[in-house]
Amino acid sequence: MKKIFLIRHAKSSWDEPWLRDHDRPLAQRGLKAAPIMGKRLLKKEIFPDLIISSTAERAKETAILVAKELGTNNQKIVLESSLYHAPPSTYLKVIRQQPESIQTLFLVGHNPGMTDLIQNLGVDLDNLPTAGICGFTCLANTWKEFSKENSQLIFIDYPKKST
Repeated sequence: MKKIFLIRHAKSSWDEPWLRDHDRPLAQRGLKAAPIMGKRLLKKEIFPDLIISSTAERAKETAILVAKELGTNNQKIVLESSLYHAPPSTYLKVIRQQPESIQTLFLVGHNPGMTDLIQNLGVDLDNLPTAGICGFTCLANTWKEFSKENSQLIFIDYPKKST
């Protein structure tokens, strides 16, 4: 059964306000939160076949820190420029283009597109917090069929949520 985990990048730093938005790294809070969320995935025994991340620095750092906690090789991380501040339609396009050999997919991206996608998939969620994860099972046989009708929520988790 195919599973997808939507991961919002961890908290970004505003210490260098002259940096382009795309180049902002993680803040100290983000550097702590991403590994915490990776450990929670490890505890649930959730391991990615592929991690697709926005090219933004904060998203890349989040992907690397989560992968490290899972013992996942960084070669499983693919950077996708279209995910930078993407609307839900772009996330769906990326999901639906994945090869059928991928069973567990992680997407690391940004709000508001990520929260909008989660809402479009039928989940009542005001906002996916930074470093938050929302997991779905794809009830269809192919990624091409991934949709609201063919998905089921597994869980929503975020750093400040009690475990």
